[in-house]
Amino acid sequence: MKSIFRTVPLRRQTNRRAFTDAAEETYKFVRDRGLDHAVEREKNLRPLLSIKDLVTSEPSKSLPISVITSRKDSLRVPLRPIEFIRSFPSVFHESLPGGIQPQISLTPETLNLDAEEQLVYASEEYKQGLADRLLKLLMINRINKIPLEILELLKWDLGLPRGYAETVVPEFPDYFRVCRGELELVCWSKEHAVSVLEKKAKEYTKGAPIAFPMKFSNGFVVDKKMKRWIDDWQKLPYISPYENALHLSATSDESDKWAAAVLHEILNLFVSKKVEKDLVLHLGEFMGLRSRFKRVLHNHPGVFYLSSKLRTHTVVLRDGYKRGVLVEGNQLVTSRNRYMKLMSKVKKENSAVSSRKREDKGKVEGGEVCETEAKGEGDDVSGSEVEDEREEDVVVDEDEDDDVVDDDEDQSMKRGRRNSSPRAGRRSFGSQEKPHTRSRAGRRSFGKSGSQEKPRSGRRNKVNLTTEKSS
Repeated sequence: MKSIFRTVPLRRQTNRRAFTDAAEETYKFVRDRGLDHAVEREKNLRPLLSIKDLVTSEPSKSLPISVITSRKDSLRVPLRPIEFIRSFPSVFHESLPGGIQPQISLTPETLNLDAEEQLVYASEEYKQGLADRLLKLLMINRINKIPLEILELLKWDLGLPRGYAETVVPEFPDYFRVCRGELELVCWSKEHAVSVLEKKAKEYTKGAPIAFPMKFSNGFVVDKKMKRWIDDWQKLPYISPYENALHLSATSDESDKWAAAVLHEILNLFVSKKVEKDLVLHLGEFMGLRSRFKRVLHNHPGVFYLSSKLRTHTVVLRDGYKRGVLVEGNQLVTSRNRYMKLMSKVKKENSAVSSRKREDKGKVEGGEVCETEAKGEGDDVSGSEVEDEREEDVVVDEDEDDDVVDDDEDQSMKRGRRNSSPRAGRRSFGSQEKPHTRSRAGRRSFGKSGSQEKPRSGRRNKVNLTTEKSS
């Protein structure tokens, strides 16, 4: 069958290589927190919905855990299936109906969301949009057909329902058909052979330059040389992704911009405007564009962002998001967001319960500490009195420093009092401690015992000296 894929005239081909040759060694990768979050927030959503679909496919709407365990790899469950299921008790219900293995079913909230999801798949609006996207994908491919195996790999990204080949495809016989395990194009649609960038461009003339929307991560440095390369690349003629430009040299700038247009259009066909890198390269290999896709992803970080979250690499279309949020949503994205809300509800409840437990535990421990302190105060009254006396002694010593004579005995007494008091750390720098200090009992009995000598004031000494001189 003669290919109906459009071909670009040879006159467009040039051998200039100003941008992509130098871009490979110019910039340094910078992470984008918003886009990384958009990828990471769906961490457990895909395996959760896969298990949900497996459970709902059973007539009894339940199945033993052994069935899920045997299909762990195909379901892409990151943990042990039983641990993963127990992590979301608001989604799954675990029971033991007289058997050894747990029986897994869905909660009423999950069943309601599943019913709403099936209504989305069955709506005429969604079916028409899905058929248009599949038609565009077939028209982009130069042989106008794609194996069902590749579509099955892209089922999550394209938003394909279960059994789409038997339900959706027969309703659009003028678009496509299933033949020998492949979905092939039936009739070319000129109306649909218009890219997203062509629709957004005002007064677009075929073959005229169209600039790609570019946005770099915070902290990404674009020097003057790279800016000049980007400007020159943006001014190149825009080749529609629905035209065949494989005859262009793979090392030319025109071919590079056409490959960027093809990848940009493919990402716009996905419901979340993102896809795993391995999957899009697998599709590119079937289309004969794998090496060009890899070069485009590396050379144009302002158009495509490569996230390394979830232990894989995900290609994200930058102009499809604003501050980490999808710009243009659809019914299926809304349905998936409701599932994520139900999943996060469990985490919030668990965190609230754990915080209440911590508060109750703190109150109990605080009450025990208060009782212990009260008991200690009642049993050791003399200790508090000693502390009060100690504080009073220190205050008196500080007030009478100017009046007391600095004899050896008095100095040792004051140092002993200060060393035993809480304010001992206020001693002046360079003061020497006596090896032996008086005890608290000795300080109380000081001046009372007849064997102890009372300290003499400095004023008496001055009077005695004056008397001697006069005599």
